[in-house]
Amino acid sequence: MKFNAKPGDIVELHLMHEIYEGILLESSESGIVLLKLDSGYNIGFKKKEILEIKLIEKAKEKQETFDLKKDSSKPNIAMIITGGTIAARLNPRKGGVDWLDTPESLFKFYPELFEKVNVLKVEVPFMKASEDMDFRDWQKIARTCEKLLNDSNIQGIIVTHGTDFLHYTASALSFFLGKVNKPVVLTYSQRSIDRASSDANLNLQCSALACISDIAEVMLVGHANSDDDFCFAMKGTKVRKLHTSRRDAFKVINDKPFAKIYSDRIEKISDYTLKGTSSLRNKHCSVYTRRAQDPKTLNKGAKVKADTKFEEKVALVKFYPGQSPDILNYYVKNKYKGIVLEMGALGHVSTSRSRNNWVRKLKEVINKGLIVCGVSQCINGRVDPLVYSNGREILKTGVIYLKDMLAETAFVKLGWVLGHSEWAKSKEKIKEKMLYNFVGEFNNRLEE
Repeated sequence: MKFNAKPGDIVELHLMHEIYEGILLESSESGIVLLKLDSGYNIGFKKKEILEIKLIEKAKEKQETFDLKKDSSKPNIAMIITGGTIAARLNPRKGGVDWLDTPESLFKFYPELFEKVNVLKVEVPFMKASEDMDFRDWQKIARTCEKLLNDSNIQGIIVTHGTDFLHYTASALSFFLGKVNKPVVLTYSQRSIDRASSDANLNLQCSALACISDIAEVMLVGHANSDDDFCFAMKGTKVRKLHTSRRDAFKVINDKPFAKIYSDRIEKISDYTLKGTSSLRNKHCSVYTRRAQDPKTLNKGAKVKADTKFEEKVALVKFYPGQSPDILNYYVKNKYKGIVLEMGALGHVSTSRSRNNWVRKLKEVINKGLIVCGVSQCINGRVDPLVYSNGREILKTGVIYLKDMLAETAFVKLGWVLGHSEWAKSKEKIKEKMLYNFVGEFNNRLEE
C-alpha cells in the first residue's frame, strides 16, 4: 500500500472498524506501520489490515526560535542543564526522545518560568542520562555551581537532571559545596516536555521561587503529589526516588521538607529563628540555613569553595539472607578503600549462628584496611547495633554504624571522606568524619 505521509507527520490510520490518530513513526519491519498515540504510547499495525492512512498535518521541518527576554525588575538566576527527561523531547521519526540541542529549545516550552525570574546565565557542562554519570560529572557540576554561586548578579541556581540517580548527585553537591550562600535547586521531569502530562512546568516554576527564597541550601524541588498542586523543597542528603513513574517520585526520608511551594508562593516556612543560629525549625519544615532577606544584601555572604575530592574505590553492597561473606574478598583483592553495607533493619547480617558467618569475614577485611560502614535496608528509621546480641557482635568487628543516613548518601559521603588523604590516613579520623553531621545527613529527631 502506498501513502503520502512520512515519519513525523500526524495521520489518521483507518482499519475496518476503527480509526487511530497519531504521529507516524519509522519502522524497521516492512510489513508493520508504527503510530505514536496522544497518550504517549506506540502501537503497531500490520500493513495488510490498514485501509487508508490519511495525512492530517505535515511534520515541522524547523524548530521555533525563542527569545530570552530580560526584565530588570525581576531577580536573576542561573541554570545548569545536564540532561535527563526534563531536557529531552520527542523525536517524531523514531518515537523516542532526543536531547534538546540548545537551552532556547528547552525554554520555549516553559514561558511561565520567565514570569518570575530572568535566566541570566545558562551552563551546559554535558548532556547525559543520570545512569551514565559518575563522580567526575558530580565534580563538574559542583565546579560550575561554585562559579555561579560567587557571581553577585545571581540569586540562585537551578540544576536540571535525570531522575533515576538524581539523589546521588544531590548528595554529592551537598558535600562538595558545603555551606552555600544562596539556593542550589535540583529539579527533574518524570515525563518528557512534549507530553501534556509533563511535570516539568510546575517543577521549574517552583524551582524558580526556591531560587529566590531565603533557603541557602542544596535542595531538590519536585511534585509533592501526583497532581499539579504544589512541590516540596527537600534536603539534598535526605531525599530518595521511591517510585519509577509517578510525578511525586521523590520523598524526604527521616526528615521533613524545607518548604511547600506553589506556582505563585512559598508556604510552611517558620518566621521563628533559633536563638544563636541562622537556621529555622518548626513542625512543618526541616532545619535550613537562612540567607539575608534584605534585597541589598541578598547576594552577599562568604565565598563558596567547592571541595570535590573523591575516592573512586568505594562500593555499595546489599546483604541478603544466605549470602556468602566471600563477596568481601573481591573488594579487598581489587584494592577498594571502603564499602557501605546495606544491612537488615537495625543493622544485622548473619553471625556465628549461621553457616555463612559474616562476623569473622568482616573482622578479617577490616583488619586488612577496608572501611565498612553500616546502614539499614529499611527506608525509615535508624540502625542501632546495641538492641540485639548479634548487633553487638557485629559492632565489635569495627563496622561504622551510620545512624539514619540513607544508603546512597552514605556511599557518596564515604567516597568524599576517603578522598581526603589527611583524613584517610587514620581509621579513627575516618570514623569521626563519617559520624560528623556536615550537611544534615543525620537527623537526631525522627518523626512520623
